[in-house]
Formats: sequence, C-alpha cells, structure tokens
Amino acid sequence: MRRPLVAGNWKLHGSRDGNARLLAALRTGLDPGWAVDVMVCPPFVYLAEAHAALEGSPVLLGAQDVSAENQGAYTGEVSAGMLREVGCSHAIIGHSERRTLYGESDELVARKFKAVVAAGLVPVLCVGETLQEREAGTTHAVVQRQLDAVFAAVSIEEFARGVVAYEPVWAIGTGRTASPEQAQDVHAFIRHAASMRSARMAGGLRILYGGSVKGTNAQALFGMPDIDGGLIGGASLEAGDFLTICNAAAGTVT
Repeated sequence: MRRPLVAGNWKLHGSRDGNARLLAALRTGLDPGWAVDVMVCPPFVYLAEAHAALEGSPVLLGAQDVSAENQGAYTGEVSAGMLREVGCSHAIIGHSERRTLYGESDELVARKFKAVVAAGLVPVLCVGETLQEREAGTTHAVVQRQLDAVFAAVSIEEFARGVVAYEPVWAIGTGRTASPEQAQDVHAFIRHAASMRSARMAGGLRILYGGSVKGTNAQALFGMPDIDGGLIGGASLEAGDFLTICNAAAGTVT
C-alpha cells in the first residue's frame, strides 16, 4: 500500500503570527499513529521560519515553486539548492496557477522537475485540465501531453522520485470538486500512462488529488484505489480542517 501524502499549499497567504499558530496546532494535533505523510508549503519568505518551527516534528516542508536554473542572472528566482538549504524536502512544480497566470509551458515544467530531482528534492508535478478541455472530452489528452513533456526530460528512475498531483483547473478554489469517480478515472489514467514507461515505477507512484478538498469529501476521494492523498489549498489554512483531511487519508491505509 502506498503511504498517503497530504500537502497543504498556502498560496499567497500567511503571516508570522498566523503561521506560528497554525504550525503549533498541527504539531499538537497530528496523531503519531496516523500512517500518513503531512507537508506544508508556505510562501518563500516563510520557509526558513517554518522549518525552525517544525524541527523535531514529522511534518515535511515544501516550496510552492522553484526555478529551472541553478544560479545566474535570474532576478526574483529561487533555485532548488536554495530550497534544500532552508529545509525543504519537496517543491511543487507546474501548478495550474503557474501555468495559466504566468504562462509556464510543459517544457519549462519538465526542466523544473529535472532541477528539483538533481538537487535531491522531491518534485510534486501538477497536471490537469481546464473546464473547456473537460467539456471537449480532451482531459486524458491534456494530462498525457503534460506527462509526456516530463517523460522526455528525465529518466524512469528520476520520474520515480517524484509525486504527481492531479488538479482539475475548474475545481481549484471554485468550490467545485471532481466526484470521486471522476478523480479516480484520471488518477487511473495517470498510473496507466506511467506504467507504459515502467510498471514497477507506476505501482509505487504517489498520485494526489487537488481541487477543493475538504473534510467533508476527503474520505470519499481518498477511498479511491489510485488516489494517494491530496494537495490541499484553502482547507490547509485552518488547522482543524487540515487535520480532518489528514485523518481521512490515514484512515484509507489498511
């Protein structure tokens, strides 16, 4: 059984005081008996403080984005090596907001994946379709295209070090959620696409669902056979909601 991962993407939210309260509540509320990995992804400026606040706890630290470059004249960018130095173990790449708002291409996302792996971190590769693409019946084709760009850039061994997060763009921050069956369909497709490269790699690949996951729908989503946890947005900003989701993920492990 793949160990579930629940990752909280704080997006452009947070403050020093608020972060301290939230992280303290997570440390207190997490049950050490839960068979689930938990991660938080604050904005860049809070990463070092979050790492200090989480020291000695099982909570992992991830970044919301990363540069494809290691160093150089790239003002405003943050490299994977820098993220490692401040305590990150993971980095989200290809989030739908980066793709749609900042024009990140599949090829750039693939370069970021490679840079993250080269730095010894775990990339969390986001893939997913817009509402227009879903209504046009091209969901699988869109996801395959996004995956193929990464497959072309890295080896099977490198891809196996990553995590994939399926996040339908139409369900990000909209309150709309894919049904468990809709989400499972795409998760199964992702695992099948990975199995075409390596059955062993696909079997161990963790695939998360992201898209308005809440405490009220988490158990049904995580109960699907190919959903291995969640990439959580707004609900990760409230300790009680986030812990409920973590508990739901832990409850799927038998």
